[in-house]
Amino acid sequence: MSRHITSLLALACVTVTLTAAPAQATPKAKEEVDCTQVKCLALTFDDGPGKYADKLLDTLKKEGVKATFFLEGQYVKSRPAFAKRMAAEGHELGNHSYTHPDFTKLEPWQVRAEVSKTQAIVKEVTGVEPKLLRPPYGLADVLTSDIAAEHGMPIILWTAGSKDWATKNEDAIKQQVLDVAKPNGIILMHDWVKQTVDVMPKIVTLLKKRGYHLVTVSTLVKQYNLRPGDVFPLPEGWQS
Repeated sequence: MSRHITSLLALACVTVTLTAAPAQATPKAKEEVDCTQVKCLALTFDDGPGKYADKLLDTLKKEGVKATFFLEGQYVKSRPAFAKRMAAEGHELGNHSYTHPDFTKLEPWQVRAEVSKTQAIVKEVTGVEPKLLRPPYGLADVLTSDIAAEHGMPIILWTAGSKDWATKNEDAIKQQVLDVAKPNGIILMHDWVKQTVDVMPKIVTLLKKRGYHLVTVSTLVKQYNLRPGDVFPLPEGWQS
């Protein structure tokens, strides 16, 4: 009997404590940037994860910036820790083929294999399935568009490049990015170019001073309601 009374008293104390505790405020979700209202720019990095990706991720984390990484399946396989970190820290992962061939010179089954293998390895390593496709060299045709549509992805190109792969010079890369930056722009860079990674803190600081919100591609293109298979921005002379 005494054990029964003791149990009831303990339950009563717990009930009173729970009732008396103040309600916990639900934390507010971070508001997504509306690129129709502010100056947005998307920084994108191709061909990775590159061997300098860890240092680049350190910079982006310190600056509170989100970027979009168009990954090659072969490097996701060889550098899985970098891909995992990209996903864990809220960056966007895109599909950039498995081995970086020119899609316009391949048979349809080969393009499908390049895309599907990369989808699979990124999902396996990070738990995230890419929602965007960027074909190697930015070379897209109707076949590539059709295959992107099969996977539910639009094709994302760029408004301007940093030319980092050609110059490999910090000052030149920084100046080129600043010269071509524009609202709703998409900048092409590479995380295997050491000079790009080294100069990124300066680039981010200067872009912020110019009023840019540095966002993922999906945040930037949300306003355009892209459908699977759509190409953005449309290259000159594109015919669907």
